[in-house]
Amino acid sequence: QVQLVESGGGLVQAGGSLRLSCAASGSFFRINDMGWYRQAPGKQRESVAVITRDGRTNTADSVKGRFTISRDNAKNTVYLQMSSLQPEDTGVYYCYARAQRGIMIPAEDYWGKGTLVTVSS
Repeated sequence: QVQLVESGGGLVQAGGSLRLSCAASGSFFRINDMGWYRQAPGKQRESVAVITRDGRTNTADSVKGRFTISRDNAKNTVYLQMSSLQPEDTGVYYCYARAQRGIMIPAEDYWGKGTLVTVSS
């Protein structure tokens, strides 16, 4: 199993910054993609940013230029640096990882429990 634990959420004023972290632990062979999704109140969960194991990124248009995703493979950790935050960025941010528990086992998707980000106007 793979456990993902997020940290770094909180309350921030519009224009402010936050950095989210997500550390993976447990028994696994390799973590492939990692990323962040978010779910605003009353809305569906959406992709924010994803990063491959070799560092290629895909960032949602709504946060491009403001959010930066990165990862540390040695620490099995993914980060989301969020700047110029706006009230519409408010939501629960979920960490995601696609990981293999063994060399011959297909990759599976894992999710953290989420961390709340609230941006006040």
